Amino acid sequence: MSAPVSVLVHRDADLLAHAVTARLVTRLVDVQSARGHAHLVLTGGGTGIACLSCLSRSPARDAIDWSALDIWWGDERFLPTGHPDRNATQARTALLDHVPIPPERVHEMPASDQVADVDAAASAYAETLRAHARPEDHAPTPSFDVLLLGMGPDGHVASLFPEHPALHASLDPDGEAGAVIGVRGSPKPPPSRVSLTPGAITAAREVWLVVTGEDKAPAVSLALSGAGPLAVPAAMARGRRRTLWLLDRAAAGSLPDDLVGPAGR
Repeated sequence: MSAPVSVLVHRDADLLAHAVTARLVTRLVDVQSARGHAHLVLTGGGTGIACLSCLSRSPARDAIDWSALDIWWGDERFLPTGHPDRNATQARTALLDHVPIPPERVHEMPASDQVADVDAAASAYAETLRAHARPEDHAPTPSFDVLLLGMGPDGHVASLFPEHPALHASLDPDGEAGAVIGVRGSPKPPPSRVSLTPGAITAAREVWLVVTGEDKAPAVSLALSGAGPLAVPAAMARGRRRTLWLLDRAAAGSLPDDLVGPAGR
């Protein structure tokens, strides 16, 4: 069962990025102190990469034991290795190339020059996740300590788009989508992508949705007011222990006051 949802609103996108950085460092250090290692799932997009850039510039980044942190991705654009539009390439430029993380701890989704198609990429990534899961995780994935997500104006998260066939397949309780699914015909370019499924997302200990911009406000409101996941995929993004919506004022503009947490508007 997923935990209750908290909504924290910050003045603007820059302040939000700094707040996410501070919160993330604290969370990872706490997890590593308790268990010795941590699993972090990254997201792409302008807001997600801005947070990674902020972390790269922060002196607090050195509090993280990078040798004991596994990095994963929630989705990826099915493009060649090193392509500038790949989430992994952007994450490396923003953060990972600037911290002492062992290469074997960085788990990129397969690129288009490595496997035949998105289905092969999804299968390969699912197998990598399975190999890092432990019996106590009770899932075909590690228990992600923090899973970061952005959200599009249409309410999509990762590469799970409203009413898209891949979303239908990944929500089908009788289907065989597993933890990772190939996405064809994405309404947002490029058309071929790889994504974690709702089952993998909701298996995370904590899910943080980091959202900025006035154009996202209607979808934020729908996701937090009980919309169905086929219409607003972000509505299903819940962590097992904690779910945080981390917003700037513009993205929170359509929310009622009783949903906004102590950070205020």
